[in-house]
Amino acid sequence: MNSALLALAFIQAPAPAQQGLPDSTRVAINRVFATWSASNSPGCAVGVSRNDQPLFQNGYGMANLEHDIPITPASIFHVASVSKQFTATAIMLLVADGKLALGDDIRKYLPELPDYGHLITIRHLLTHTSGLRDQWDLLIMARGGRFEENRITEADVLEIVTRQRALNFVPGSEYLYSNTGFTLLGTIVKRVSGQSLRAFAEERIFRPLGMRDTHFHDDYTMVVKGRAAGYAPQGRQWRVSLPNYDTYGATSLFTTVGDLLVWEANFSRPVVGTAALFQQMTTSATLTNGDSTAYGYGITIEDYRGTRLIGHGGSDAGYRTYVARAPEHGLATVVLCNAASANPGALARGVIDVLVGSKLAALTPPFRPTITLTTEQLAPFVGVYQHPQTGAPQVVMLRRDTLALGRVAGPALLPISETRFKVMGQPAELEFTADGNVVQTALGWPARAPVVSKRVAAAVSQPTRAELERYTGSYYSEELGATYAVSATDSTLVLKSRWGAGDRVVRMAFGDTFVGDYLLRFTRGKGGRIEGMLMSSGRSRGVRFERAQPR
Repeated sequence: MNSALLALAFIQAPAPAQQGLPDSTRVAINRVFATWSASNSPGCAVGVSRNDQPLFQNGYGMANLEHDIPITPASIFHVASVSKQFTATAIMLLVADGKLALGDDIRKYLPELPDYGHLITIRHLLTHTSGLRDQWDLLIMARGGRFEENRITEADVLEIVTRQRALNFVPGSEYLYSNTGFTLLGTIVKRVSGQSLRAFAEERIFRPLGMRDTHFHDDYTMVVKGRAAGYAPQGRQWRVSLPNYDTYGATSLFTTVGDLLVWEANFSRPVVGTAALFQQMTTSATLTNGDSTAYGYGITIEDYRGTRLIGHGGSDAGYRTYVARAPEHGLATVVLCNAASANPGALARGVIDVLVGSKLAALTPPFRPTITLTTEQLAPFVGVYQHPQTGAPQVVMLRRDTLALGRVAGPALLPISETRFKVMGQPAELEFTADGNVVQTALGWPARAPVVSKRVAAAVSQPTRAELERYTGSYYSEELGATYAVSATDSTLVLKSRWGAGDRVVRMAFGDTFVGDYLLRFTRGKGGRIEGMLMSSGRSRGVRFERAQPR
């Protein structure tokens, strides 16, 4: 059977009940989704294939709570970052066409971007190693956290990205997830092909595969029949939670579980692209220090109970999605949910456990310490340690007789030896060194170089209001086009923006560094006068602000 006929056969395959899946197995899968089966809550759709043939599809919960419409396998979902592999495929098809190269400088296609003094390539965008600050973090900073009520467009993203004057890091030296890169890739597709990403993907990917219910959604006001509405919990109620942006590339793919199973079959028997193309896309990138990122081109590579999972998750507004293949077992699993509190990755792993759990490695039992340390032995490790890349402080505290991370809440550190500790519930170990620093080692796959955080002098005591007043004033960021007014309380600094989206609060951690809703580091000029601040969040570091009247 040729590839085109294979895709058609997949689409027209019999209903799940005719696939020979035992009733007991279907019941077990249904049990995985029991939490999402109510008629008064949103839920999920699931699709599973084995050896590229559909095995099981079902819907749980409601696609629309206002009209009592249940979720079915035909329900259309916004799949958020699952979109990225399709954008990456569009780029790879253009590479195959000879219209661009992965090593090209992105400014060849995006000349309006600043020259950061470092080459950023298309490959860097595909692998989240560009160092570009994340568009959503920047927009939240620029609008004081308030952009739910304002339509976000591709032009908005390009405008704020072109304002940036620095990167998070030297391209290729780190992996840090950046939606910016994939929005820019969508723009590159448009500029190189002469078609929007939506039109290009329709012509070159979706139509050849018969993915009839799939499109890049570039107008959030457009009516889509069969769409599942997104919801977020608010107390014991649900509220509508829909994306309000027209950006695409990083997100905004609309599709169904059935169409995504067709797509998963294309990896092993390509109708679109080639085996070599997908081999490139599913190979982990390598950083300049030799570390593996466990991320290819718009696709993650994971280890679950000793088996490889290749896929991606997504999270936007009230949608949570996950798609993965387990090639060793011939399985593909798609879970699409319209509830912000759903965990589709865990649900997909639950399905995999039902189908091939006996063939997977046993789950690692919780770590239990075999030694006990006294508070006198633990006390020397209490302090603040600064991350070498992000500058963020990590607080180590004593809670009764246990060492733990965080001032108030955080995981316990379970002793392995007198200086080495397992982070409870996390795949990481910490070792406190003789020079007063701490070395963090990631456990499991892939192996990564240890990170050394240096001990810093923490704030000796709670600063007074008078001391905090030294930081107050008006701060403007050319990179954001935004102004924040910084005021002091008896114990915190409060940041207000003109958007009136709620106060942002930070507390002193050490030196001129504050933590809370943002990581802030105030900068000083001549005479030690505070002249500005650097604002950081999870995916955007060191955004510069200048103080209106330095003190």
